[in-house]
Formats: sequence, C-alpha cells, structure tokens
Amino acid sequence: MKRLKELFWPAVGLIAVAWSLKVLYAKLHAEAATDQAIAALIENAGFFQSLKIIALQIASKIKDNPVSDFVLAFAATLLAYLALAWYDRIALIHLKKEKGISWLYVTICSFTTYAISHNIGASVFSGGMVRYRAYTAKGLTAAEVAVLVALCSFTFAFGTILLGGLVLLYEPEILQPLAPVGLGMTRLIGFAMVGFCLLYTIGSWLQFKPLVIRNFRLEYPGLHVVWRQWIAAPLELIGAAGIIYFAMPGANNPDFMLVLGAFLLSFSAGLLLQAPGGIGVMEFTFIKVMPGIPAADVLAALLVWRLLYLLLPLAISVPVVLGFERAQLAHHHHDTQPPPTS
Repeated sequence: MKRLKELFWPAVGLIAVAWSLKVLYAKLHAEAATDQAIAALIENAGFFQSLKIIALQIASKIKDNPVSDFVLAFAATLLAYLALAWYDRIALIHLKKEKGISWLYVTICSFTTYAISHNIGASVFSGGMVRYRAYTAKGLTAAEVAVLVALCSFTFAFGTILLGGLVLLYEPEILQPLAPVGLGMTRLIGFAMVGFCLLYTIGSWLQFKPLVIRNFRLEYPGLHVVWRQWIAAPLELIGAAGIIYFAMPGANNPDFMLVLGAFLLSFSAGLLLQAPGGIGVMEFTFIKVMPGIPAADVLAALLVWRLLYLLLPLAISVPVVLGFERAQLAHHHHDTQPPPTS
C-alpha cells in the first residue's frame, strides 16, 4: 500500500503530461491545417512528418521576433533568478545565519538549486538535497536547512497567492475558459487571496509566539523578513512571466496581466502534478486561458521560456555541482590524511 501511495502522484503527473501533449498536438495540427498550403502537406503526412511541419512553423515564428524581444526576455530571466537568490538570503536572515555566507555563494547555490529542481520536478526534495550539501558546508544544521527550504517554498507560494489574487481582481475572466466560475465569485477569491497575504503580514506585526516541538523551534517570520518577501516573490514571478510576454510573437500580443495569470496557473499546475518543467501542462493551460492567441504563438513563446529559464540554467548548473562536489571531496581527503611524521 505504501508503494502504491508513492507511485500515485508520479502516475497522475505522467497521465496529465500525456493527455496534455495529445490535446496540444491536436490543437496545433488543426491550426496548421487552416493554411491551405500546409494543409496539403499534412493531409498525406504521417505523425512524425506532421510534427516536423508544425515544428518548422513554430521555429519560423521564433525567428521572426526582433532581437530586442530576446534581449528583454534574457533580462527578465536574470531578474527572476536574482529574485530566487533573494529567497535564500531572506531565509538565512530569518535563521540569523546570513553572516559569513556571501551573496555570491547564495546566488550560485540558489541558481543551481532551481535550475535542477525546475527541470526534474519534485522541487522540494531535489532543491533540498542541493541546499543541504551547500549550506551544511557553511555550518547550518539539517534542521536549519529544512526551515530554509520550507521558507523559500513559502515565499514562492506567497508570491503566487498575492499576484494570483491581484490577477483575479484585474482579469476575472481568466478562469472562465478553465471552469464555469462567475466574475463575482472570481473577484471574491481574489480578495481572499490578497487578504491572506495581509493577515500573514499582520501576524508578523503582532509577533506571534514561536512553535516549539521538543528541541525543534519554528519562529514566525518578523517584519524584517516579510517586507522582503513582499518584494522578492512578485519580482521572481513577474520576471519568469516576462520571458513569455516578450517572446510572444505576433502584433496582437495579450495583456501582461493575462500572461502573468496564465503563467501562475500553468506553472502551479505543473508543480502540483510534478511534471518536469511543467511539460505539456503549461502549454495546455496557456492555450485554454488565451483562446484568442494562436497555439503556435503560445508554444513558440514557451519554447523560448524553456530555453532561457530551464535548459540554459541547467546546462550551467551541472558543471557547478560537479565542481562543488569535487572540491568537497578534495577537502575531505585532505582532512583525513594523517599528519606527516618527523
């Protein structure tokens, strides 16, 4: 029974990815067929040949984007990853462990953590392992690293709830393609989400007592931590959504708040389903939320996002992890060497 429970969510994620990719292919196939020349090619083509035709169509859309859009998308990527580094710094401030750990070390650790966890899924587990290796080397205990990981995850959730609430207030129509929710109810949900963030802040201002379980002590974040979360979390999510916004081809681009809302919904769904990189799930959600935007345009923007936000950071982070582990191994070997005899 325990084994079945462990396999349940990965199976759900796999089914969601497969189903999303199937729907996505059908949507792209139907859209490509609206062009008579392409329709003639697809009509007698097999699956892989059709896939190649669709891929070339998407590639042409990316190629048509001006260089300035790619520069802005790259700048948005830097903003997102700098804000993610701030997540770790905020957690270290909460733990009163920020002294002696440089911003550069925190930035590299955070960058590596998120580059790996965003790509392989299971972000709390995979991110926790990288952080454990990095921060225990700086003197943090396993319990402190656990609190750091939890607070970083909460900071992300806080930003998602805050911006999600604001999007629902500004663009209440965003949920209608996904679920039959009235505009009034949508705005009520938005008010509740923003209200939660305000209540969390009030709790910090009132200085709630820490939770103590035996030797474990969990402090409620102080205002010096919370005000940083109010800035860092929205910055990261705005940066990540900005990549897609700037990479979206075509003259009739959607409103940024719509792109932000679609990103929050799709990225959160990908995380919940443990789909690596949200593959399939993000594309499906974006296309549902923005039915007026051609599916090929959406997919082109998400491909740029995956390159800048997922694949390029992963390619950089792997040598960083290998270099760190090699240095740790050399340090351990040096410490275990017997002193020279005279």
